[in-house]
Parts: sequence; C-alpha cells; structure tokens
Amino acid sequence: MMKAVLILSGGVDSTTLLYKLVDDGYEVHALTFNYAQRHKKEIECAKTIASRLSIIHRVVDLSCVARLLGDSALLGGKDVPCCHYTEDAAKQTVVPNRNMIMLSLAAGYAEAHEIPQIFYAAHKNDSTIYPDCRAEFVEALKPAIRLATAWHPVELCAPFVDLTKAEIVSLGLKLEVPYELTWSCYRGEERPCRSCPTCIEREEAFGINGAKDPLV
Repeated sequence: MMKAVLILSGGVDSTTLLYKLVDDGYEVHALTFNYAQRHKKEIECAKTIASRLSIIHRVVDLSCVARLLGDSALLGGKDVPCCHYTEDAAKQTVVPNRNMIMLSLAAGYAEAHEIPQIFYAAHKNDSTIYPDCRAEFVEALKPAIRLATAWHPVELCAPFVDLTKAEIVSLGLKLEVPYELTWSCYRGEERPCRSCPTCIEREEAFGINGAKDPLV
C-alpha cells in the first residue's frame, strides 16, 4: 500500500485532500500543528476527521515558537480583518514561513518512517497573500527536501496548487467529504463569522458549486 504524510489543519482544503488520498488508496499519516493559533477549533476538527477515517494522526506542539513569528491576526496579535483575501488587510493573517516550518517537520517525520511522499493543500486562491502557497515555492522546495532526505528520499506534493477553492470543494462534494466536521473561521466562535477572509472564500466556493456551506 502507498503511504503518505499529510499536513491536516481540519479545514476544507486539507480535509478534501485527505479524502482524495484515502480514495486513491493511500495509508495516510496526518500531522496537525498547534502553533498557538488564536483558537483550537480546527485542531479538534482534525482529530474528529482522523478518528472517523481511522488514520494515524499526531498533533505537533509548536506553541513555543509563536512568539518568534510576529503579531499575525492568526496568533492573536492583531484583530481579524473583515475583507476578501485579495484586499491588502488580509496580509494581517500571514504567519511568517508557516508552511515551510510545517513541511520541514513533515519531511523529517516521513524520512524517519520511510514514507516517500508528503502532501499539503496549498491552492491557487492562497497564492495572492501567502508566499508559501505559491507554485514557485513548491517547485523550489521539492529538490531541497529530496536532498535533505537522501537516505530515504521524500517527495513534496501539492496537487491543489493550481486549483481554486471552488474546484477543491467540487472535488470534495464528489468524494462526500463531511464538510460539517471542518472549520475555517479565524475567529473561532460558536458559529462562523462570515466576514473574515476565509469565511468569505469558503462560502463563495460552496456557492459557485450550487451548494450551501453546512456550517452556515
């Protein structure tokens, strides 16, 4: 059986990728990172989803590094903006080099367990604001990870990097992803705020597919 390591946040994109990997026949080892983000609702969602699929799942504590990463709105240092990702205010949600840090640890885990591939769910919409979600970042990091894991080479895979959020949701609806178990809102309240960048993007993605976000 093919094996893969997946960075699983508990949100729409990584959960869709998890279901795709399972559908493709992979044995998935999922890693979820606690980096002292504003709330832990996504982490709890990731635990629930991993349990439902009976996959190996580890929550990695990176909370000690949060103070090194500035005052991002995702870390509670600034107010969460009410805007679309294309607006300049959305840059307040950037956590510097977040995916690089996570992928480095995922690569180490994969090499230690002799798992040949690591996956993360960067997609086209994110490329506007987040440098470590861009296709050129993925292509630059691939050879670095191969070189760093020479004894048990690991391949970086980002199959959604050229897809929009709406296209990811379209795939997920076909795979019957339980989106009611996922979470995206940056505010982490009882219900989605429907005004932060990720809420707006999520609701638009479902709407484009003629579907309603089950959390709304």
